[in-house]
Amino acid sequence: MPSPLFADHPAQPPEPGAVDALISQASRLRGEVDAVRRDTAVHDDDPRLRWQRALCDLAMHQLDELSAQFGQLRAGAPVVTLPAPAPPVPLAPEDSAPVSAEPEEDSVFDGSFTSDAGAAYGEAPARTGSLLSRVGSAEWNLLTDEVSWSDELFQIFGRPRELGPMSLDEMPTVVCSEDQPRLQTMVTDCLIDGKPIDGEFRIVRPDATVRTVHMTGEPVLDADGFTASMWAVLRDVSELRRSERAVRESRDSLERSRQIERTERRVAVELQEAVLPPWRGSLRFAHDGPAPLDVAGHYFPAASTGLIGGDWYDALALPAGDALLTVGDLTGHGVAATSSMAMLLGALRGMAVAGIRPGALMGHLNQLLESSGQPALGSAMCCRYDPVAQTLTWAQAGHPAPLLFRGGTGRPLRRPEGVLLGATAGVAYGETETRLHPGDVLVLHTDGLTRGANVLDDTGVARLLALAPRLAEARDAQDCLRPVLEEFGDEAREDDACVMVVRVGS
Repeated sequence: MPSPLFADHPAQPPEPGAVDALISQASRLRGEVDAVRRDTAVHDDDPRLRWQRALCDLAMHQLDELSAQFGQLRAGAPVVTLPAPAPPVPLAPEDSAPVSAEPEEDSVFDGSFTSDAGAAYGEAPARTGSLLSRVGSAEWNLLTDEVSWSDELFQIFGRPRELGPMSLDEMPTVVCSEDQPRLQTMVTDCLIDGKPIDGEFRIVRPDATVRTVHMTGEPVLDADGFTASMWAVLRDVSELRRSERAVRESRDSLERSRQIERTERRVAVELQEAVLPPWRGSLRFAHDGPAPLDVAGHYFPAASTGLIGGDWYDALALPAGDALLTVGDLTGHGVAATSSMAMLLGALRGMAVAGIRPGALMGHLNQLLESSGQPALGSAMCCRYDPVAQTLTWAQAGHPAPLLFRGGTGRPLRRPEGVLLGATAGVAYGETETRLHPGDVLVLHTDGLTRGANVLDDTGVARLLALAPRLAEARDAQDCLRPVLEEFGDEAREDDACVMVVRVGS
């Protein structure tokens, strides 16, 4: 009976115009995908971009396969030159050194897909036939023992033409030992039970490279219903499977990275919540005479990173009857920044309880941060309020000054000398003293709240000072905090920030 036709030689090709349009669309789409892939090529350190590029590589391989099938459909039609992106650079065979190359620009795709049987398989293919060389066909006649292979199948197996095609008994000799049972099952099911073949196996070529081959086929029955021959189409899917594997691996890497980020954020949040006080009330003193301070604070996370930073605020009633008020900011985000913040804030509280003055306290914090196992820079402000004398003594280390609101107006306090914590050793920090009145409101904040486009941009501070009339009408610190949250709460800030509002009791 007549043999089934080889997959690369259709009997009745469709109209050339329709197939040409499909080839053109596939080529144009491949060019667009390649453009996206190139955009992600320079960020290989980002797991998300590695995953995106792997998906683009996989899509390009699948479009190559689709174009090859369109080329088979139009075999025999007039050759038409169509603009298209460069042909794909062949990836390295499995278990061999990878080939690193970029597709050439301004190349043209001729649309003919004629095979290049003379080229050595595995080398850079010619522009014509680079896709069809991946698809071959074969027929094994069980009555005459004749075997027919297409030229492309010799290329896939790396088998010299003069050795002739392999019989079904010879095929397992070039198949990886782990895949031989799979091939034997597929062939037996086809020949004995008449089942179609659809499966993959790996072959070892004479040059010791390993290729993955997908095989589809069917038995050819005689007039009595017995199997007379078997035909199959074999496709080299090594690059396609490699791209799929790259997508899986990059996706898993991205998921691991996201899991690490989620875990780090959770730990940082828990550490921050354990350290920062949820001030929403009065800070009472050891003595009954002076009116208590009313304190409220709020933390603003950064919108860009999604990680918790090293900003802090704190208010503490000291044994001698004074009050400690402090805000600060350490560089960095995540567990490292929050753990350093916790260490620094713990040291600050301990030294304040021991009676160390703000200027000397800043000096000790600078020494502590400089000698830390996790070097970092930080800004801080430390205030000590004497409720009997109603004086605020404070020092700062590269930090914005407190804003004092009184009588419906506001102004920043004069800053004493002080450099960033951890910047240099042996620095002396100055102090300044300000007398507070009942009803005064202090706003202490980190620079992430008011930071503008540059260091000279003070529009954020001006926006805070403009809230003075509303702060004058507030009944307590929580009422004072509310307009600050309304003014700054919805901003997509690049860095985290915190603010603490202190209202002097009357």
